Amino acid sequence: MTDKSTRHTKRMQRQKAIVDQQIQKANKDKGLLLVITGNGKGKSSSGFGMVARALGHDMKVGVVQFIKGPFSTGEEKFFRRFPEEVDYHVVGDGFTWETQNLEQDIASAEKGWEVCKAMLQNPDIDIVLLDELNIVLKMKYLDTEKILADIAARPPMQHVIITGRGAPEAVIEAADTVSRIEDVKHAFRAGIKAQKGIEL
Repeated sequence: MTDKSTRHTKRMQRQKAIVDQQIQKANKDKGLLLVITGNGKGKSSSGFGMVARALGHDMKVGVVQFIKGPFSTGEEKFFRRFPEEVDYHVVGDGFTWETQNLEQDIASAEKGWEVCKAMLQNPDIDIVLLDELNIVLKMKYLDTEKILADIAARPPMQHVIITGRGAPEAVIEAADTVSRIEDVKHAFRAGIKAQKGIEL
């Protein structure tokens, strides 16, 4: 074995000991609140990736999409194929610059939250994805403290995923896991329209 290989083996042995110790310490079970925010692309995609993973474990999922409106996305078309496993709702009227109607946006958000509350009170649902909720809270269409109280009152092993840019600080503080996706480069700014399977 070369010196380089020997050093690599020793380094990986040390790394394994550290990881094994961390795994041993992580022995608690609880329903998680996960927040995916930031200006980069992929927040909803990450949330729906967890929905797909949950279905692989025979879990029941609730999905509520705020903001995005009536146009059908690829994820909606796909996950509606599993009506027994996925309770799917689109509650927005479209992006706020499209609706241009504050009262309508607030009313839609409030109506949509009633759907969310029913899911958050249902112990048969393992994961609830609240897609683009951060934007709704940032725009103050819903009261953040009330929403967090409803989420905190959910069944103890239910996981909740909140996506959308501009997550309020209170949401970040309440979360167990927070990921912030950075915008480094985007095809749209080069004049390339949204592509099926990528943005749609």
